[in-house]
Amino acid sequence: MKLNYDRKSKDPTYFIQVGIRNGKKVTTKNVERIGKHSELLKITDDPLKYARQKVKEYNDNLKNSRVEYNITIHFDDKVINRGNIVSRSTCRNIGYLYLKEIYSSLNLSGFFEKVCSDRRIAFHPDMINMVLAFSRILDPGSKLHTLKNLSHFYGDFDFSHQDILRFMDILEENYDEYLSHLFESSNKVIKRNTSVCYFDCTNFYFEKENEDEDVYDEITGELIKGLLKYGVSKEHRPNPIVQMGLFMDADGIPLSMCINPGSDNESLCTVPAEKKMLKMFENKDIIYCADAGLGYNDARVFNDFGGRKFVVTQSVKKLSDVLKQAVFNDFDYRFSQDGKPMSLEAMKSFDRTLTENRKYYDGYIYKSIMVDKPVDLGLFEIRQSKNGKTRKVKSKGTLKQRIIVTYSRKMAEYQKTVRNRQIDRAKKILTAMDPENFKKGPHDVTRFIKSDKEKKNYSLDEARIEAEAQYDGFYAVATNIFDMKETEVLDIQSRRYQIEDCFRILKTNFSSRPVYHHKENRIKAHFLICYTALLIYRLLEVKLDRNKTHFTTGQIIETLQNMNVVNCSDMYYQSCYTGSDVLDSLEQLFDLKLNRKYYLPKTLNKLKKNLRNNSSIQQFINSKNER
Repeated sequence: MKLNYDRKSKDPTYFIQVGIRNGKKVTTKNVERIGKHSELLKITDDPLKYARQKVKEYNDNLKNSRVEYNITIHFDDKVINRGNIVSRSTCRNIGYLYLKEIYSSLNLSGFFEKVCSDRRIAFHPDMINMVLAFSRILDPGSKLHTLKNLSHFYGDFDFSHQDILRFMDILEENYDEYLSHLFESSNKVIKRNTSVCYFDCTNFYFEKENEDEDVYDEITGELIKGLLKYGVSKEHRPNPIVQMGLFMDADGIPLSMCINPGSDNESLCTVPAEKKMLKMFENKDIIYCADAGLGYNDARVFNDFGGRKFVVTQSVKKLSDVLKQAVFNDFDYRFSQDGKPMSLEAMKSFDRTLTENRKYYDGYIYKSIMVDKPVDLGLFEIRQSKNGKTRKVKSKGTLKQRIIVTYSRKMAEYQKTVRNRQIDRAKKILTAMDPENFKKGPHDVTRFIKSDKEKKNYSLDEARIEAEAQYDGFYAVATNIFDMKETEVLDIQSRRYQIEDCFRILKTNFSSRPVYHHKENRIKAHFLICYTALLIYRLLEVKLDRNKTHFTTGQIIETLQNMNVVNCSDMYYQSCYTGSDVLDSLEQLFDLKLNRKYYLPKTLNKLKKNLRNNSSIQQFINSKNER
């Protein structure tokens, strides 16, 4: 605040004036009238000194967050149409400033300055990356949607759609380096727990009818496979898909990712993706954890012979007959809560309605089965026979592992209930329609329907039902860890649900599908942006959890989305949101003081610039233009 008066006037009027920077525009307003010189002579001998004292008192009150504004409101005033076709909201989101706190800690500005040092560009990649990542969390949509709604965020963001596309090209060109940088810099935000690395795959569909064609390189003769391919999808959409493989650490924070054609077998991407990820760890000891589809033999051999551990789901149905006998043999089972011996028969027959048996219903029994399996090492050795002849044979190694089998009464009854419902549906199909015209699949209800050789008569397959029922409640895990209790190994596997939660956040909360890009480099860049948003959100979530405050994904995102402020006559901003437990927890972590009712423009401007200010961005652009 400063004193404002007409120095040329013989009888000036003194005002308290404030300078307001609202975006790129700077305005001044008189917020309080002190009085005319002639009027002040009645109460003081030195009106100018008196006026300056009033300004000082006003500034002191301002420092104590107390100030009075005299604003005249005319209820007949109308909103002005400045050439807009549709009306726009004047609210501005400031919730993204919490996300910016984490984003700035990742030092992505330094990364882009490094990779763009030899480029002449008139835009700042870090700004675009930041806005796209925040929009993916708070207002997900296409890149054009983000561009049209830049004004919804408090700040000055100036770039075009062409700038976004050029940025995406830069991002994809530095794919591996970008992922590596995110991992290394995220260690400074939260100490990463990479003792266990979880891996899983999912599919994303595209709004496109035809898949990408494979192309042969005329010079090298190499087959370049298209990225968008028809493949197996749980949604059964008639659209081409792309496959994402995601690595996650023990805290549920993403580690790395890979993008593959939708028609590829997901098990084939495991080893190549893990090799890339291990380069970031500098050969640290990890435990590889995955489901049965991604824990196949090659993945186990790769980790075991590489000196690493693995914990993967093992299908009981796919075990050999000898191992199945060991599973169903009622011997050496122990109860999970106390480790005491307990028979399989007792677990199946106790009265679950009794209160004293509740612990058995909620718990499970387990046992270990040692398995040594010969495996192909991909090497050859020379062997000499008795007659002196030599021959080259494949070299065999031994994969030592154990199968940890569990049985849960609660899970057995759940699986039985699901199967009974499927049997009821199969019966309806037999009576109401032709089973041959019903959609078939390995897990479909028609697996319980059998036909005679001529396919004229259909009936329930009682043998199939009985064969499936014997596996109810059983679950198995394969591991090469021998110095850890079975319950500890199973606890590692039980946290694998968090990677499914990552996929749910990407698809549901961040609306990462459908994808509207068609070029391969733009598709990969899109998922890198989604990955960045997921990393930032997960870091925020873990920081909240470690502060002993847990909230759901919807609660956190909704709070950030609702943190809007409205401009009041360019004098101050007023909050359009209420207090909440989420907001209190965020303030405990970051202390940005965003739980206020009112804000001065300069206060929000400082928050906007405090970490990566616009001057550094402008310097970056100017340096590019000079070159």
